[in-house]
Amino acid sequence: MRCLVTGAAGFIGSHLCDSLLQAGHAVVGIDAFIPYYPRPVKEGNLLGLWAHHKFVFHELDLRTAPLEPLLDGIDVVFHLAAMPGLPRSWSDFDLYESCNVTATQRLVEAAVRQRQLHRFIYASTSSVYGRYASGDESLPTRPISPYGVTKLAAEHLCRAFCEEKGLPLVVLRYFSVYGPRQRPDMAYHRFIRALLAGAPIVVHGDGQQVRGNTYVGDCVAATMAAMQALPGEIYNVGGGEAVTIQEVLHKLQLLTGRRAAIRHEPARPGDQRATSADTSKLRRHLGWRPRVGLDEGLARQLSWQRGEEVRLAA
Repeated sequence: MRCLVTGAAGFIGSHLCDSLLQAGHAVVGIDAFIPYYPRPVKEGNLLGLWAHHKFVFHELDLRTAPLEPLLDGIDVVFHLAAMPGLPRSWSDFDLYESCNVTATQRLVEAAVRQRQLHRFIYASTSSVYGRYASGDESLPTRPISPYGVTKLAAEHLCRAFCEEKGLPLVVLRYFSVYGPRQRPDMAYHRFIRALLAGAPIVVHGDGQQVRGNTYVGDCVAATMAAMQALPGEIYNVGGGEAVTIQEVLHKLQLLTGRRAAIRHEPARPGDQRATSADTSKLRRHLGWRPRVGLDEGLARQLSWQRGEEVRLAA
């Protein structure tokens, strides 16, 4: 199939492009390189893709660029592009609304004009559930951050186009994805970076927040499996191992052989207290299950971050 991946230079998007190409699909990647984190980091995510004969990349902004020509001949759209992160969404709502809602609206409007489109897969987040996101897809959606609000609004937009205009939509709600290429602002990346540098680790809140962790490779496998899902379905995507932040820090100290100097700061507005995905529906419908445990996944991320520090310093 010919696939379009938005957010192709990002953490999950670049891994998805890799896996799609390995499976024999042709991939058109899109990214705007919005400076949420340094451009060289995203360019590094693309290093293994440039030379592939079935990969085409376009640097463009979904909010302003003509989109119909890019969708011509596309079989599956994977819409992963979004403005991520909780703290900034409180202070720059216009940016989050434009990247997460307006961009999605423009993309689905262009997508419904493509009669051959097989699936439109929208990458959402556990943040749509709110403070306590533990359970299956029937949980109430009560986001407690502007970021979560914009992601849920984009879900509703996609649903409207599905119901009224035939968009072959599948929604995936990702839970705490980690692993190689994780964004520099994300917790596990920050923890590992501080441990390697011998710097203090900042923990927002008491460290007893529970996270259901999803290794990026398992997340990508679920995303690709969604090509076979029935239109209209919503699936949680989670790795099944729920641990506290304190427990993750203990694991990372064992892996690095270094003791962390931890500094607690107030919890951030909009932070979830507990997340744990019930993925039984995804298993029943598509036969997916997570394969990488937390200890193995953290070791892989640590190895990657060590190599990335050397690459960026060169």
